[in-house]
Amino acid sequence: MLPQRVKRAITENPKKVANLIDLANLPSTLREFVGQSQISRLGCFMRVWSYIKTNNLQDPNNKNVVICDDKLRSILLGKPRVDLAELPVLIKLHFPKEPK
Repeated sequence: MLPQRVKRAITENPKKVANLIDLANLPSTLREFVGQSQISRLGCFMRVWSYIKTNNLQDPNNKNVVICDDKLRSILLGKPRVDLAELPVLIKLHFPKEPK
């Protein structure tokens, strides 16, 4: 069962939800990181988040900041530190823009 607000978001904005779950061809840098040639934006974010947790890349003093290693830096515009709120925006840059 989905929460009521999630159901409402899906019915009011089906295109936004589709953009999250539609498969897209990945550029070479992201393809090397993820290990697949096609993945959804949501799936890509989940892979990046899993990589961050597995390699313990969150700042121990501030869990809202990710300390990027070389592999992560390659897909996050070369930034050494990234705020968690910035992460989806930086990942979205790798995906093609949807025509309106």
